[in-house]
Formats: sequence, C-alpha cells, structure tokens
Amino acid sequence: MVYYIVLMEEKTAIIKNWLGSGSINVFGLPYSGKDTVGIKLAEILGARFLSSGLILRDAEKNDRDLGAELNRGALAPSNKFRDIVLPYFSRPDLTKFPLILSSVGRWTGEEAPTIEAAAAGGHPIKAIILLNVSEADIKIRWDAARVLQDRGQRGDDKEVKILDTRVDEFRNKTMPVIQRYHAMGILIPVNADQAKEAVLNETLSKLAEFAINHVSTSQ
Repeated sequence: MVYYIVLMEEKTAIIKNWLGSGSINVFGLPYSGKDTVGIKLAEILGARFLSSGLILRDAEKNDRDLGAELNRGALAPSNKFRDIVLPYFSRPDLTKFPLILSSVGRWTGEEAPTIEAAAAGGHPIKAIILLNVSEADIKIRWDAARVLQDRGQRGDDKEVKILDTRVDEFRNKTMPVIQRYHAMGILIPVNADQAKEAVLNETLSKLAEFAINHVSTSQ
C-alpha cells in the first residue's frame, strides 16, 4: 500500500510539472464517466473542472431554444458554444490553475476555436483523454442511472430515444473531433469499462507516461 501511494504521488508530480496551467480535455460517449473522471483528476492535480455540458445546461434556463436542443439529445449549436463556453478560458479566477475539461468542443469545427481560446487564456490543451466504453454498456448504465436517480432531473436522460440521439451525435459529430486530436498526437485512450478506481488509475498512469514522453521528445 505504501509503495502504491508513493508511486501515485510520483505520477501526480510528473503530470503536474508537465501540465503547468494547461488543460486536459476528456471525451467519451454519454455515461462513459467523463465528469466522474474529470472531477477526480481536477482534485488530484489541483486543477479546476469545466464541463461544457454543465455550463450549457445552466445557460438553458434563460434560453428556451438551447434547452429544446439539449433536451432532445442534440449538441448545442456551435455559435452558442462559442459565446457561452469559450469565454471561461479567459476568466481571471482560473488564470493560475490547470483545467480539466469535460468534452469542451464536441462538434466538428469546434476543435480549432477551442484550441485557440484555451491557448489565449493561458491553458493550452496538452492532452485528450478518450474514455472507451461500448454502446451496449452505456445503455446498461443508463438503465442503472434511472433506478438510482443519481444524475438529477436532466431532460436529456428521460428516454432511450434521446440517449440514441446523443450516441448518434457523438458518432457523427464528435468522433471527427477526436480523430483530429489523434492526428495531432495528443489522444490518450482509456478503458472505461472497468471499476471507477481502475479507470482513474489507468488515466493517471497513461497521463504520466504521456508527460514523460512529451518532455523527452521536446528536449
């Protein structure tokens, strides 16, 4: 146990030194655990957590059209994403902190303005985590969440057809974004079909390995 704690502390130190005030963006299908992993990563790394989903769902309270889109399982229009989410990168209260992002820039074409806004705000995107889980498994998780009622009263969780829409949106609009990040050499795939602690441990291990490789190749 002591060896494990020391090892995790070493990995955390490696990641912090490499990350600086940069950002890590976490992607995955609905119910893949993006916010769960993101919040824990932010806690471990002394970062701030930003979820585009949470930001947009808060904004929908005053935007009926946006709420209608989100509640049917569609992604927010890109103009609203740019106007509502991207300014967070330049918030003064976040200046000195690294950021853990949950699916910021999900739609094809949003990756470039996301990269630009992050860099301009002093939080350059340094890695992309992709939480891999099958579509069959997310439906099992959706069923379980409906029983547990542990996600609040979200309009986009109500019906399986809405979940299907969200999966289609990910497949058709978000996967091209992920493929671009892969081409940039900053994509880190993680097996999300395992216990939460195991997902987090794999994420930290792969981030530390990525950080070491990045530092060694940049010297």
